[in-house]
Amino acid sequence: MTEVKQKSGLIWLVLSLLLFAVDYITKAVVVANMKLYESIEILPIFNFTYMHNYGAAFSFLSDAGGWQRWFFSSIAVLISLLLTYWLKKLPAKNWVLCGAYSMVIGGAIGNLVDRLVHGYVVDFLHFYYQDWHYPAFNVADIAIVCGAGLLLLDAFTGEGADGSQEKKA
Repeated sequence: MTEVKQKSGLIWLVLSLLLFAVDYITKAVVVANMKLYESIEILPIFNFTYMHNYGAAFSFLSDAGGWQRWFFSSIAVLISLLLTYWLKKLPAKNWVLCGAYSMVIGGAIGNLVDRLVHGYVVDFLHFYYQDWHYPAFNVADIAIVCGAGLLLLDAFTGEGADGSQEKKA
């Protein structure tokens, strides 16, 4: 009996690379063409606003004195390594989990490069309504959130690790 070898989920790292590239390029364009805190109105509820984030989501720990740079960098490396290991174990046809892991990896690496190169993360996507402002974010953050959303989707739909549909009780 011959055993058919399935493609590993590592092929999905191409998506991680693509997301990293889009994140890197958009940040480079913002840094090259805008001054810090400069804001360009795109829509009445959306601006490009160039900001530095020394912390994590919603500027968590942004004023912690500098140690958070290495802490968040370490977390990004560990999570990326763990997700890459899990990708290797998954069949490439499991698009939900492979997509989720690769999106999180691409976003984590995008923000990691910022932290290592600049000491902060470049944010520029800024939504607001009147006096309410959502914290600025970037393409890497979008990738991480979308990856987390796919993980939730997988938790509720029950696609198995092999890519088959499992029935949830």
